[in-house]
Amino acid sequence: MNKSSLSGVYCLALLLCTVAPAWAAEPSSSTNPATTNPQHVNYPLPYLPPTPEKIVQVLDRLHARLDAGTPARIIDSKTRERITDLSKPNENATLDSGPEKKFSSYSYPMGVIYSGMLLSSEVTGDKKYADFAARRYQFFADNLPALAKWPREEMRKNPFRNMLAPTSLDACGAMGASMARAARSKVGPDLKEVIDRFAEYVHTKQFRLDDGLLARKSPFPKSIWLDDAYMSVPLLAQYGKLTGDHKYFDDAAKQLKGFHKHLFVPETGLFTHAGNADVGEEHPHYFWGRANGWYMVAMVELLDLLPEDHADRAELIRILKAHAKGVATRQSGAGLWHQMLDRADSYLETSCTAMFSYSMAKGVNRGWLDASTYGPVAIAGWNGVTTRIDDEGHLDGVCVGTNYANDMVYYYNSPAMDDVHGYGPVLLCGAEMFRLMKNDQLEITGSPTRPVLILKKKESAQ
Repeated sequence: MNKSSLSGVYCLALLLCTVAPAWAAEPSSSTNPATTNPQHVNYPLPYLPPTPEKIVQVLDRLHARLDAGTPARIIDSKTRERITDLSKPNENATLDSGPEKKFSSYSYPMGVIYSGMLLSSEVTGDKKYADFAARRYQFFADNLPALAKWPREEMRKNPFRNMLAPTSLDACGAMGASMARAARSKVGPDLKEVIDRFAEYVHTKQFRLDDGLLARKSPFPKSIWLDDAYMSVPLLAQYGKLTGDHKYFDDAAKQLKGFHKHLFVPETGLFTHAGNADVGEEHPHYFWGRANGWYMVAMVELLDLLPEDHADRAELIRILKAHAKGVATRQSGAGLWHQMLDRADSYLETSCTAMFSYSMAKGVNRGWLDASTYGPVAIAGWNGVTTRIDDEGHLDGVCVGTNYANDMVYYYNSPAMDDVHGYGPVLLCGAEMFRLMKNDQLEITGSPTRPVLILKKKESAQ
């Protein structure tokens, strides 16, 4: 996208703001009761494409806050003092989560944050984002040898227990995906042993249904969580690319097709959050925003790395298009999506909005989604997200960690706040939006009579 295209849109916007529109010539409502001021004239959402510079400003604010708030050290949970002797087990040893007790250096939301930082560095060329991840990875590498010597029976006390002996997808999937991404980009220390362990766990050890779909034994013996699409597929995809072994691509594709088979509701174009395989189609549908976001992000992460000639590629793109259509239809006028996608009386939620906008922007950039159809949706979503970020990089409106539930009231009562689950998705979204605004194969135009965002391929690129 060239500067002249963007300049044209902004000139159009300024013209619309400074020149009285046609309806301004009509008598005011005070003199003509039959005339009312259209609500959208004063609508708060900015309806303009963001500039790359503005996007970087947002990324920088998030980076500054996370860098200051995510210490890389092990402390005593009671005294909050740093533990320097790791030669023997300490039942009070824990990872420091910073002054706000929010940002531990190791958690699945932090794995998404690392991936977001790595992508931000890739698209902007600014090394500080990658350094954020590299410094924490170095902390892991420096302390793993000592902590690996703790007796296995003391693993519960080990602050690196998830790296040494993962027992769930949450323990290793998102973090492993970020580590494998870093390894492919030559960022940080050599964590191959950890990455290998994580990939082995997901590929061979996590509980599965008879058809091979990854599942959990909680809260029901055969529970399917849509969240697990992200907790498995990006790691499998990154590992497949890292090793060149296509069995990991095959498994990743199998997972996305399996979740689609069990949880997608075609008439809505949405996924229900979870399901009990023993109940089957009898389980109710709860279209939780972030679960749908986890799936869509997992899909584009796989497609980004999947070999062009892979047998499942066409089907996966078809699934993405159907899902994107269902999600886009439910975007609110504020650019954000609701906590429960089909319930307009549920609150507008930040993390799922960032996930959808990231995925659609990537789909447009890679050519899997039509630019004119989904580019404006992604832009409006990003603009909505930016209204939830303050000058210090705090987020608002992020749903807290959410469990599998079989009643709508539970989802309605999940609080929205400045929660760690939002930061990784927003970083990913900003990075991909930066790429979209720099995409020289596309141009943005506006209608001379009404501001409408239209993305299309340049004639020379067709």
